[in-house]
Amino acid sequence: MMTFDGVVYGPVHSRRLGLSLGINLLPTENKVCSFECIYCECGFTKKGVAAKFPSLQKVEEEMTNCFRSLHAEGKHLDVITFAGNGEPTLYPHFEEVIDLTIRLRDQFHPNSKISVLTNATRLANESVVRALKKVDNNILKIDSAIDSTAKLIDVPVDSHYSVERVIEQMAQFNGEFILQTMFLRGVVEGNKIDNTTKEEVEAWYEAVKKMSPKEIMIYSIDRETPYKELEKVSHEELERIAVPLRELGFDVQTV
Repeated sequence: MMTFDGVVYGPVHSRRLGLSLGINLLPTENKVCSFECIYCECGFTKKGVAAKFPSLQKVEEEMTNCFRSLHAEGKHLDVITFAGNGEPTLYPHFEEVIDLTIRLRDQFHPNSKISVLTNATRLANESVVRALKKVDNNILKIDSAIDSTAKLIDVPVDSHYSVERVIEQMAQFNGEFILQTMFLRGVVEGNKIDNTTKEEVEAWYEAVKKMSPKEIMIYSIDRETPYKELEKVSHEELERIAVPLRELGFDVQTV
């Protein structure tokens, strides 16, 4: 499993975003997330390990030094991406860090975009929503429009997690967000999981129509997963899933 041992990592080539400088606001000893996704490249959260977030001062120092260094070397960044060891919006000073990033980006890498990969579980928090509205690419995740399947794939920490509630909360963005969905199949702990069935895909189409995102990214497994029984969905199948939405005018990327 892959974890990140500092605040800043990369730049790395992202299959979705281009040359990306990663920002990890989460502890280095352990994943911290509101999901325990069965496909997470960071593995599972270690039980009994206290969450030690980096201080705001440490985040500012590491980001400033890195941005200044890359600028001095003449390196171009396509995107600055918040991801890391779990859910970035759980960081206590998330909005402050986004404001800091915008200042640093404008000073050192004005042509770069700022992206946040989030599982959309914090959309009831006004500060998180304000921060997400400030970035170029707020990439929000729904892996199934059916609660029972979403809970099998994403394993939310909150037992009251509701996809319908998340869809309603996304209305705050008036379509100014990117929807991200992972398609996969497999058997996990005796449960057959497949969000590519006709029922699943049609429910997902209806959810997409409600949310009306400016862009949609659909993808499948590309890295090691905690469960070995998971099956990657082919690019050809992802393309077939994308076609009806493209015909409706949606911008759908298969990556």
